[in-house]
Amino acid sequence: MQQAMIIMNPSSGKAEARDYIRAVEEVLQGAGYQVAVHETAGEGDATAFCNQACSEKYDLVVAIGGDGTLHETMNGLANQQHRPKLGIVPMGTVNDFARALQIPLLPEEAIRTLSSSHTQRVDMGRLNDRLFANVVAAGSLAGSLSSVTTEDKTRLGFLAYLKEGIKELASNTAHTLTITHDGEIWEGSSPLFIAALTNSVGGFEKLAPAAAVDDGLLHCFIVKDLHLLNSVTVSISLLLGNLRNHKDVIYFTAKEVSVRSAEPVQTNVDGEQGPPLPITLSTIPRHIQVVVPEA
Repeated sequence: MQQAMIIMNPSSGKAEARDYIRAVEEVLQGAGYQVAVHETAGEGDATAFCNQACSEKYDLVVAIGGDGTLHETMNGLANQQHRPKLGIVPMGTVNDFARALQIPLLPEEAIRTLSSSHTQRVDMGRLNDRLFANVVAAGSLAGSLSSVTTEDKTRLGFLAYLKEGIKELASNTAHTLTITHDGEIWEGSSPLFIAALTNSVGGFEKLAPAAAVDDGLLHCFIVKDLHLLNSVTVSISLLLGNLRNHKDVIYFTAKEVSVRSAEPVQTNVDGEQGPPLPITLSTIPRHIQVVVPEA
């Protein structure tokens, strides 16, 4: 009998993740899996559970939670000889990775998808010595979004990020960044640098409309100016899928990027606080196999 491990973050989905455990078990058992359930209690737990699933040669790992839980789970797949397939029940604030793969955002529908026979090979990103699933941001705005508490995310959802973003826009803080890619160097003042693996970032599915989950590329944006008035035009460009052509945005694709600054600059990785600069980013093409809806 095949083996499946469920990794569940109990604080996800406004603390409703536990309510769906039984439904996930029933779908997996109906598909012929023997099921083990693990509940995270703190940082690093999802990675440790996924490491265990790899070493014990599980066939499937199912992550129930948001992008942060998914980020940790995927890090458990790094440098593993045996990598189980990955199933996703998105219950976070934004759920960018699920959006990019067209996995239903309603938990009941996502659970039904777990019985699908279809899978998609997906790129992973590497940031220094860890993996990321979807996006890395650096700059004053990225740092402010990392300060959103779990309690606020549970209580306010996406509005928690919006509240912190508006506060930072009002301060109009920028840092001098040096960004190197493919032999080119850009240096200047910027409040925000974004490197995305998929088309969905922060719930906006048109940030990088040309991005595919298996194209092996980082889709990068350097925002040169983001004062409150200019942020309106940037937002319109974002909604129209035309951010790359905005006059105050530099867009490029690369397989490896390094970002550094002489100032202390924080990063945000898959919606959670990341390491300070400097960082080096690269892609691992088609690294994991994700269960996706039937065509």
